[in-house]
Amino acid sequence: MQKSSLRPKQSRQQLNKQQLKRAKGLFLKNKKLVILVLIGSLGWLTWHSQNRIQSRQQEVRVSSLATLRSLPHSARASRLERLARVKQTSHNSQQPSDRHRARYLLASDLIRQKQGKLALTYLQGLESDYPLLRPQIIFKTAQAYQQNNQEKIAQKTLKDLITTYPNHPLTANALLLLDGNRSQYEARSIAEFPTHPQTQQLVRQRLQQNIDQFDLLLLLAKYSRDLDLDPIRDRLVLEYPAQLTSEDWEAIADGYWRSEEHRKAADAYTYAAPTPRNLYRIARGFHRNGNIDSARRAYQRLIREYHDARETGQALLYLASISSGDEAVVYLEKAIAKFPENAPQAYRSKAIVHERFDKHQAAKDSRQKLLNQYGNSTAAAEYRWKIAQKLAANGNKQDAWQWMQPLVKSNREFDFAPKALYWTGKWAIELNNPDAANEAFRKTIKLYPQSYWAWRSAVKLGWNVGDFEQLRSLSPTLDLATAYNPLPMGSKALQELYLLGEYWDAWLLLQSEIEQPQQLTVNEQLTEGLLRLELGQYSEGMQEIWDLTKRDSPQEIQQWKTLRQTSAYWHGLFPFPYQSEILKYTAQEQINPLLVLSVMRKESSFNPEIDSIVGAVGLMQIVPPTAQWVAQQIQLPEYSLTNPKDNIIIGTWYLNHNHHRYNNDSLLAVASYNAGTGNVNAWLNRYDINNRDRFVEQIPFAETKDYVEGVFGNYWNYLRLYNPEIRQKVKQLRQEI
Repeated sequence: MQKSSLRPKQSRQQLNKQQLKRAKGLFLKNKKLVILVLIGSLGWLTWHSQNRIQSRQQEVRVSSLATLRSLPHSARASRLERLARVKQTSHNSQQPSDRHRARYLLASDLIRQKQGKLALTYLQGLESDYPLLRPQIIFKTAQAYQQNNQEKIAQKTLKDLITTYPNHPLTANALLLLDGNRSQYEARSIAEFPTHPQTQQLVRQRLQQNIDQFDLLLLLAKYSRDLDLDPIRDRLVLEYPAQLTSEDWEAIADGYWRSEEHRKAADAYTYAAPTPRNLYRIARGFHRNGNIDSARRAYQRLIREYHDARETGQALLYLASISSGDEAVVYLEKAIAKFPENAPQAYRSKAIVHERFDKHQAAKDSRQKLLNQYGNSTAAAEYRWKIAQKLAANGNKQDAWQWMQPLVKSNREFDFAPKALYWTGKWAIELNNPDAANEAFRKTIKLYPQSYWAWRSAVKLGWNVGDFEQLRSLSPTLDLATAYNPLPMGSKALQELYLLGEYWDAWLLLQSEIEQPQQLTVNEQLTEGLLRLELGQYSEGMQEIWDLTKRDSPQEIQQWKTLRQTSAYWHGLFPFPYQSEILKYTAQEQINPLLVLSVMRKESSFNPEIDSIVGAVGLMQIVPPTAQWVAQQIQLPEYSLTNPKDNIIIGTWYLNHNHHRYNNDSLLAVASYNAGTGNVNAWLNRYDINNRDRFVEQIPFAETKDYVEGVFGNYWNYLRLYNPEIRQKVKQLRQEI
């Protein structure tokens, strides 16, 4: 999956110097108390979030609707009709609202089938019985009347909705359906409902007719998060700079930052409120774009104006990286003195600076302080891994293994650690220490169950997961039942719509409940990502969930870690679309369905219409000449690579064909799917295939190495999420003390 920039964070209120001084004094006097309160607050956030999710799950546990939400309309109609006829008594086992929910769904399904007359029989009186969704019921009633050619009463119903619920997003829908002064209704929709999808579609239509409309351009820049808005932002910046407020500039800058236009973002943040966050992004934007002098000045401004801000600690490290030796050391020492969370990296950077100027003793002292004072930090762990790799490369596996023991014993999580732990286990095997090897492999799975290296560790532990040579022919048991998990945020009405599977209506309501469209909270972002998946926007939804990994404030990181404990988060990152097609055609080719699914996720993020710069098309990214050749082999006279079924048929056959080329070795088959057989054959002549882990490390194409690890990492995640046996083994291991 392509990586994108992180979601912008919440702005912080600017403090004047006197407030900062008082806050600093209070902190120094009550440092322990502040730390305890902070830790307690983060703990409460974790507990509160988990408790909310659990309580929502309990609310719907007895609802029959949770099992019907994902069924096609035709498959659930009879069961819904039975529920709708159930009389509500105190002895009834159903929740009191299930009868009303069933009526609502029956009406919704009928309206989608243009059967408004029948829908009205279920909607009659429902708004009184089901007040939680009263606005939606009124709007559907109006739709049903329109379908039944009762336009007069439909118009009256729409006007009743507008009068009764003037601020509800469905009012925007109603306004655009009213007869009469359409321009007046459109103007009200634009003025009062800027986040509404139909409003934004209307704005785009008007801009197509006349692009020079400042208010409409600004509406999209502030309230839309579509991916094609950089030209809109460019026009605002170049043609209307004098009309933009500081808040407008910040919204434009946030959009640029999210689309990784860092230089443009830096320029725009210059005109926004000078908060620590904005000043930091000015500096980072210049730095990332290679404007070193501008970056240096921006870092220095942040340090000067907000010397105690969290962003300042990181700014000191970056400023040191673009400064001369002695000046760099000064900045690093400031970071050590004032920002304990940045001190480990500062010590490591100091050692590097000293080594550069042949101050070997000073470098040694800095490294020793790093290991002694911050031995459990990311910087210390990375340094240990670097030294261990050098020792192992020189044949000293015993010392390499010994250097890694603090990491093996630690329960802290580091981005690089899965690979480090796995190789530590491999070294232990070579040292004839199987117990130590198993400890490292188990720790890899326990702390990093989502990693490629967890799969490699599971192979070494003898789990039934398939190694490179056996994986192709496995047919793992799959549990594909869709479990209901409540959204991490949203009103009761939003949660209700999600429970019912009314995803578009839920999406519509969500947009009105998001507080700052250009600066989503963690919970808002995950909620939006999950709803995108349900709407079939797999690539966008997965990317939105993945981007949560880029949050950097302590509170946001804690919220993200809490959400990572939920199955909804992981199933959101690893959805299983096109189930029937994948299962059918992988069975036909006798190839592991999870391997095909994993290739598909890596190639296209399940976007059936995506194409690449080399002309590859569709879910499994097949180039037209290959598709034509495969179609001839399987006698497929007509096909379209943007048709999911056709693409899966051709891609599955071709992946299976690659396996036949390489004696069912999935490593080589997958590598050749990306790099071609010519390159793979050359690597086989150059490298030892008997050590497959080393072979992967030696792949000279960074893209192909990432591709191989990505595909098999996908495979492992699908296995641990959808295979009951492996899911239980991982769960048991993670519960061990």
